[in-house]
Amino acid sequence: MSLNHEHIRQILSELRSRTSENEVCEFKEAKTNFSFSDLGKYFSALANEANLKKQKEAWLVFGIRDKDHKIVGSNYRSDRPSLDNVKGEIADKTTNRITFVEIYEYNDSEGRVILFQIPAAPQGLPIAFEGHYYGRDGERLSPLNLEEIERIRAQSTKDDWSAKIVPDAAITDLDPYAISVARENYKSKFPDKAADVDTWDDMTFLNKAKITIKGKITRTAILLLGREESEHYISPAEAKIRWVLKDQNNQDKDHEIFFCPLLLAVGNVYAKIRNLKYRYMKEGTLFPDEVLKYEPFVIREAINNCIAHQDYSEGGRINVIEIEDDQLLFSNYGTFIPGSVEKVVTEDAPEEYYRNRFLATAMFNLKMVETAGGGIRKMFNYQRERFFPMPEYDFSKGKVKVTVTGKVLDIEFAKVLARNPKLSLEEIIVLDKVQKKKEISDADAQHLKRLGFIEGRKPNFYISASVASLTQDQDLKAQYIKNRGFDDDHYRKLITEYLRKYKSADRQDFNNLLLDKLPNILTSEQKNTKIANLLLSLRKDGLIINTGSDKKPCWKLVPLND
Repeated sequence: MSLNHEHIRQILSELRSRTSENEVCEFKEAKTNFSFSDLGKYFSALANEANLKKQKEAWLVFGIRDKDHKIVGSNYRSDRPSLDNVKGEIADKTTNRITFVEIYEYNDSEGRVILFQIPAAPQGLPIAFEGHYYGRDGERLSPLNLEEIERIRAQSTKDDWSAKIVPDAAITDLDPYAISVARENYKSKFPDKAADVDTWDDMTFLNKAKITIKGKITRTAILLLGREESEHYISPAEAKIRWVLKDQNNQDKDHEIFFCPLLLAVGNVYAKIRNLKYRYMKEGTLFPDEVLKYEPFVIREAINNCIAHQDYSEGGRINVIEIEDDQLLFSNYGTFIPGSVEKVVTEDAPEEYYRNRFLATAMFNLKMVETAGGGIRKMFNYQRERFFPMPEYDFSKGKVKVTVTGKVLDIEFAKVLARNPKLSLEEIIVLDKVQKKKEISDADAQHLKRLGFIEGRKPNFYISASVASLTQDQDLKAQYIKNRGFDDDHYRKLITEYLRKYKSADRQDFNNLLLDKLPNILTSEQKNTKIANLLLSLRKDGLIINTGSDKKPCWKLVPLND
């Protein structure tokens, strides 16, 4: 919340009354201008020092002489819009886009003073500017030393909110059905342990799955498996997911709140989302007739990531906002600890630090999340396969917000992806910024121009209408069919033609017939389910019959009536 003029006057008076600068306050004259690079370094240094000194904020003050704290006045960015732009400019260069809480102007007879309110670095997350960590050595700006970096990072390992024991809670506070679902998920995740799981009582299972600790109920257990009425055990934290449906004018049309157990809430939220078919604008044979707007994995992964990485100490709830026709927005409280989405996607490697390590481990064991980074990379790849925009992340205002778009945003972007399947994710992410009219670096612009993908001059680049092609048309069509597959009628016809020729078939025969013909984007499990559904649909239509048993089926064509 912004401070009023009188409050700012009191803060300035208190800062000036100090006998000297300290690690969480810095005075600069900045009479006419100030180096942007130095401004960013001081932001990093003061944020990190505030964390280490257990202060909630730090201050950088322009228009004050440091030796005697006399007001000398500053003309730095004298117009307010330019001054406000500093927030975004700094955010573009810092960890998790963390920036100033607020920038205040104070004017009196002695001159104009600017006060930059800097938040303390979050627990466990040192703040870097342009990839470097800064701190203070007395009154001198200096690199943050290794011991200080590790001291901040260790904060996350010392205090894992999700691992805390709930003293008064018992196993009776957990939902029996949620526990049974958790068992099945665990067996699916670790099939080699399935036989053992069936011999464990509930508490043994919960301990083995790392949901409880030595028979004691944790906050993680309440979140994932707790009965709805058990939420009070983790107060003031909330175990809630709020789904909202909005129209294109941002007006609410419907909403619902889902409570713990969050293991089950994920499926309930998913069921509310209207994942309709999207029909492409055809260009010859380049695009399919229709696909689901949102890959189911993307929806579930985004919700589960919100659960795993929510900062529950903030007392907020997770939000899933569905904007009619084309967008889903997922948000949770807390900073994005890996720092950069691009880093997670391109490196595809687990992070060293987690906010809720115990919760994340339990969710991994229950098949709710992928290993760190792997799920996010899959989300990007699923959007890529549809030729849709890349997921968009926003780390402002102490939240992580993810936007997933379920349509083609720019037809030229879709053409580039369709005709150039060997493009790297790094290149696609940059190209995606162009279609969204976002700034890209000079080096990235030169690279995309060299490939013939963009035209125009900085900052007004656009995707080229005469799209370069790195593959031949026949290669493109083959690649596309492998990704898209055919419609169900095509596969049903293959099945009936097989039975017409060979008279009967078991499930392995159909696997041999269809597995390599189904879309490459499907997992082995999804392909097996697809074949089962095809057989079921043919049986319901009275075209085939199982003359064997469920365990050893023998499929035949239903004889035609004379």
